Amino acid sequence: MRTLSNLTDQQLIQLFISGDTAALEGLINRHKDRIFTSIVILVKDKNLAEDIFQEVFIKIIDTLRFGSYTDEGKFLPWALRIAHNLCVDHFRKAKRTPVVYNKHEEHDMFENLIITEEGVESRIMKSQRHEKIRQLLDLLPQEQREVIVLRHFANLSFKEIAEKTNCNINTALGRMRYGLINLRKMMKERQVAL
Repeated sequence: MRTLSNLTDQQLIQLFISGDTAALEGLINRHKDRIFTSIVILVKDKNLAEDIFQEVFIKIIDTLRFGSYTDEGKFLPWALRIAHNLCVDHFRKAKRTPVVYNKHEEHDMFENLIITEEGVESRIMKSQRHEKIRQLLDLLPQEQREVIVLRHFANLSFKEIAEKTNCNINTALGRMRYGLINLRKMMKERQVAL
């Protein structure tokens, strides 16, 4: 009997639809790091990213249970698109809801209220830039992409990266160097400006 880790995404989806909840757990474990990292890149807040991550999988579960998922062999891009759309929805809601805070906490709450929507549009623009970078990261070899994501988005040290990727520190540093060189080349070729 094959273990769940040896099954394709489509096989896991079919098992889940048939009632095997362990198949869903296997699917989540397989893609959780990539999906969570893409959300963190967009929202720049780990707590918010955790909330959106949960929403992503609730939406995925509902779609699978109601039979709305079309099996085209593209589960991960579909899940990433759901994550991106939920991040955009969050920013739209934030733009409609102004932030209210007290300028001087020691005074009466209503004396010096400041209402601001500052930064929402810039966060959306930032998220679009991050989406372009994520697309370019997807074009890198797996080893280079992994080191860049772990270093810049998960804030791991090179020692931790080396341990996580089962390589030595010099190899991790080399992968980072070549990954950044390749990213710069792609950005120049595609005229992506940050």
